[in-house]
Amino acid sequence: MIASDFRSEGHRRRGQRLDAALLETVRETVMADAGPVTPSRVAAAVHATGRLLGTAGALAAVESISAELSGLGPLQQLARDPSVTDIFVNGPDSVWFDRGKGLERAQLHFDGEPQVRALASRLVAAGGRRLDDGSPCVDVRLDGGYRVHAVLPPISTAGTLLSVRIRREEVFSMDELCAGGMFAPHVQHVLQAIVDRRLSFLISGATGSGKTTLLSTMLGLSDPTERLVLIEDASELNPVHPHVVSLESRHGNLEGGGALDLGELVRQALRMRPDRLIVGECRGAEVRELLTALNTGHTGGGGTIHANTASAVPARLVALGALAGLSREAVQLQLSTALDVVIHVERTAAGRRVSCIGLLVDDASGQSVLPAIELRRGGAVAARAWKDLAARLGLDPGLLPGLTERPESQGRIDRSNYSGTVR
Repeated sequence: MIASDFRSEGHRRRGQRLDAALLETVRETVMADAGPVTPSRVAAAVHATGRLLGTAGALAAVESISAELSGLGPLQQLARDPSVTDIFVNGPDSVWFDRGKGLERAQLHFDGEPQVRALASRLVAAGGRRLDDGSPCVDVRLDGGYRVHAVLPPISTAGTLLSVRIRREEVFSMDELCAGGMFAPHVQHVLQAIVDRRLSFLISGATGSGKTTLLSTMLGLSDPTERLVLIEDASELNPVHPHVVSLESRHGNLEGGGALDLGELVRQALRMRPDRLIVGECRGAEVRELLTALNTGHTGGGGTIHANTASAVPARLVALGALAGLSREAVQLQLSTALDVVIHVERTAAGRRVSCIGLLVDDASGQSVLPAIELRRGGAVAARAWKDLAARLGLDPGLLPGLTERPESQGRIDRSNYSGTVR
């Protein structure tokens, strides 16, 4: 390393020590008085230190210290990008983010493991919970639309882990999603008809594939006179609609009391006269209450579910029903009249896409999801169940521009050759 590099490195380290000293001084000043941490209070505390930072330096110090005291700390600069949906800290020198194109490594770094742990502890405390050796894995929701999950060592073998999911207030319109490449115009027509005809549906896909984004947008297509009741583990749905009621589950306190799970919230929601009942993510025993609701007149509802393909959704529901004590036969009996359509989304090199719209049908094994529309290299094409879905939606199967019908979609469905794979 040459002399100039040593001087540069030494200057950087002195700057970090000065920043740490300034942060500690301002922290003590701000925390000495009760009340919320506001930029004006932080600015006054910075000014009171007597540091000659200049106008730009003072503004940068206020912004950085405000993030340390009440925001995401060093991660705040990533959260400012409206396209970022997830931030991950795997260690002081391993920070990653996702803006819809796969994980990317950030250039920012923490000073060390103590700074990462301090940030994780503060964020969890802001969410009303405790992160320590007795509770080494904690999930909280914070004001500003942040959902934070933290894991401490030795549960984590690489130090403190942080995962931040960011809920954006902006909700895209169907036209915007279409323009962004999530689906073609004729597929947009089908999605709108699913809502208009009040078919019950689930949006399936992997984590980060765009399930919640699509669900929020589709719910915004509901008639303004309808009452939407949303049930979530952590509030993420924010449809543009005049009548939305949101219920959020609650963890138990330190003694284990006061917990409200999604199943109980679904039961409570049924007493609120919902026109559409939505479970943000079906992932446990609450599927029993949801299937019951969809079988008792609450059509047009649904939610999202994690699944590798649309055809895997019936098996996933059977597995979740087992958590509620339901047998396979009981789940299949409920499912046959509860759910109409599965919409599968996935992440591709080009971004998030609707890769399949499938129709739930009964067969010898119980239920299967037969593709009605599939995303192919040449675009969206009609599949085996397209004519049946078009009939239920009141659409002319030959009038959708750009939608080509594959030969196997004509005539009788031969399930003996059907693999159920979304390609």
